[in-house]
Amino acid sequence: MRIVVTNCNTTQEMTEEIVRGARAAAGPGTTVTGLTPAWGPESAEGWLDSYLSAAAVLDTLRKYEGPPYDAVVMAGFGEHGREGARELVDVPVVDITEAAAHLACLLGRRYGVVTTLERSCGQIEDSLEAAGVGRNCAAVVGTGLGVLELGELGDSRRTEEAFIAAAERAREAGAEVLVLGCAGMTGLQRAVGEKLGLPVVDGVGAAVKLAESLVTLGLTTSRAGSYAKPLPKRREWRGSVG
Repeated sequence: MRIVVTNCNTTQEMTEEIVRGARAAAGPGTTVTGLTPAWGPESAEGWLDSYLSAAAVLDTLRKYEGPPYDAVVMAGFGEHGREGARELVDVPVVDITEAAAHLACLLGRRYGVVTTLERSCGQIEDSLEAAGVGRNCAAVVGTGLGVLELGELGDSRRTEEAFIAAAERAREAGAEVLVLGCAGMTGLQRAVGEKLGLPVVDGVGAAVKLAESLVTLGLTTSRAGSYAKPLPKRREWRGSVG
């Protein structure tokens, strides 16, 4: 099977890092292809970035001309667009935010999300509520690190220390499981899981495994109501019509 993973920003290096994590989680018969939007924010950190990102990702999926794919993984934690993507494409769409939260709910009664900047916390909380898993979230805590800092620091110890400090706050709030709240944190769970003594869920890996399960079971998005195909009408897409 082929899974397309969409980065939520225009930073190609982050797409490559996300794809590495997705391929590590994928089964032996799964091919992973990464997509980077041609326009939009270089990193998604806030409401404006998120809405721009959503439109750019949808535009990228709309114009995709590569090999046919069986599922889409949206690698933007708390970002908008998943509902629109489910209307747009005819394969399962799995968002890393809800994928990680759903798996976390199987591992403990309450989970906590450790993310980048504090400004993203409210947006993530809203995304979890919309996905129906907000009630099980004990806390969403920021590390104070920007999205692009995760790749630029070159100091994994500093990143780990920031994550662990934020994770302790989430645990104090009642979290029994931790979720990596940024696709750029993929791989960090191996480094910090034992130190924290709690299960740590990576959204990219979780979404890939859930996408594989849906495809294997022959399940895809329901068209009965909320995710019905878009109504036929004239739409302007960044200078084109479709």
